[in-house]
Amino acid sequence: MATVVAGYGRRTVGLLLLLCVVVIWVGSSFLVSNLFGEQEYNRPFFITYLNTSTFSFYLAGAYITYLRTGPCSQPAPRKRSQSDDDATSRANGTSDSTGATDVVSTPRHRQPAAESELHSRNRSGEEVLLVDVCEDEAPADDVTAQPKLTVRETVRLGVAFSMLWFAANVSQNASLAYTTVASSSILCSTSGLFTLVIGALGGVETFNAARLTAVLASILGVYCIMEYGSRETDALAMPLSWFGDILALLSAALYGGYTTLLKRQIGDESRLNTPLFFGAVGLANTLLLWPGFILLHFTGVETFQLPHSGSMWAMILVNAFVGTFLSDYLWLLSMLMTSPLVVTLGLSLTIPLSMAGDIIFKGLAVSLPYYVGAALVLAGFIGANL
Repeated sequence: MATVVAGYGRRTVGLLLLLCVVVIWVGSSFLVSNLFGEQEYNRPFFITYLNTSTFSFYLAGAYITYLRTGPCSQPAPRKRSQSDDDATSRANGTSDSTGATDVVSTPRHRQPAAESELHSRNRSGEEVLLVDVCEDEAPADDVTAQPKLTVRETVRLGVAFSMLWFAANVSQNASLAYTTVASSSILCSTSGLFTLVIGALGGVETFNAARLTAVLASILGVYCIMEYGSRETDALAMPLSWFGDILALLSAALYGGYTTLLKRQIGDESRLNTPLFFGAVGLANTLLLWPGFILLHFTGVETFQLPHSGSMWAMILVNAFVGTFLSDYLWLLSMLMTSPLVVTLGLSLTIPLSMAGDIIFKGLAVSLPYYVGAALVLAGFIGANL
């Protein structure tokens, strides 16, 4: 019963974190829209590169943690107590009349505490028990806990995630240069369908009629919102709209891929050194993707140009450190505490919330289908949590 309660509490925390991410991303979308529109700074690669590079600052936190806890490769000895003898005797089932126990060396990972203890004798002949003092280890009495990811595994996962994450975000930002915001938003909302299918194939989601209905309701809701809540008149002036639509769909598929990858490789957030992971993401982005500036500049796709005003730099840095550095940390924790599909459909709430901002601050007039669409998006999110 306690486990069930703890599970619901953990999921509730994940949903609250998700709501924080939704609010942050809505604010971030208004900043980016201002940069691309009023500020006329349409540089999706530069903005995405800068945003992701801020993750490198997480390495400072990872290093401080390393200095505080120290390396965990050497166990620390302590005096062996009678309770340790009794626990080991019960685990091995081999005890003589004097309480002495024959100890067989066993691998430490995935073993009960009594079986994972290492014994030796000090110079005075007293038997001592070697225990790991690393704070990051799972509790010794938790026989079901999986071991934490090693540094190598964490860095490798961070590099793989960095490439997929960057490609998904660049594809989404670039799609806005070729197609309308409505088309891009509707097609990007299909990430819920991609997440459900890829997650089911990867064994981290359950594919059933209820979840499929929730995904389709969310997509239909996004369509209603964008079709009846916006009034874009420049669609005919975009001859390459089909290319923008393909980029939006590619972004949705990549999102489904990297969320499933993380959930499958990590499982529980306690297994991950999160600052090290995000630090690896930022460092990989900084070191591996800078040649993109040269390629895009000389091909004319995106001319390299730094922001030319202090206000523009302020908007870009706020978007980087709040809209990416902080929000993606919360997003990862939320996804691990809930599921990729729940987070994906939850992020669709950014669309009606963004439109609500336009209604309040810009006086945008909407019709009844808009409110029906907003209700469908909310219903899809709730349905995925049932």
